Amino acid sequence: MEITVVHGDITHQRVDAVVNAANRAMRGGGGVDGAIHAAGGPAVLQECVERFPRGLATGEAGWTTGGDLPARWVIHVVGPNHRAGERDRALLTSCYARALQVADELGAGRVAFPLVSAGIYGWPKDDAVAAALETLAAAETAVAEARLVAYDRGTYELIRQSLSTT
Repeated sequence: MEITVVHGDITHQRVDAVVNAANRAMRGGGGVDGAIHAAGGPAVLQECVERFPRGLATGEAGWTTGGDLPARWVIHVVGPNHRAGERDRALLTSCYARALQVADELGAGRVAFPLVSAGIYGWPKDDAVAAALETLAAAETAVAEARLVAYDRGTYELIRQSLSTT
């Protein structure tokens, strides 16, 4: 699998699936979650309600339609909330591993990922990047491209530099 990084908006990525950093309720929220729900339209929320009536556990993944997004699917993952005391790194790495498993089940060859838990959930950015790259690099998957999408320039540069040293 090729791991790439781009500076941009995850809702504009022309890939098979985008990964959503969701909350446990799976009903939309802020940050990446809010942006994906807004850009994907009501179909994304409707499927979340139907497919995940009780939400999803931290570290887990599930999928819905991409709705109005350029991507066919949204793979929702629930990252740990570092600010709320969820500091088990295995929950963070599970988000990437489970997202790839779901992508394989769907037959998604190109998947765009945000930096899970590094925004409002407060996971230290250096470790969030390391966890993402370590997990993606070690994965056994049919996914051809895992694209890390950084919304801001600083995060893009951090991922780019980390990727060049791995």
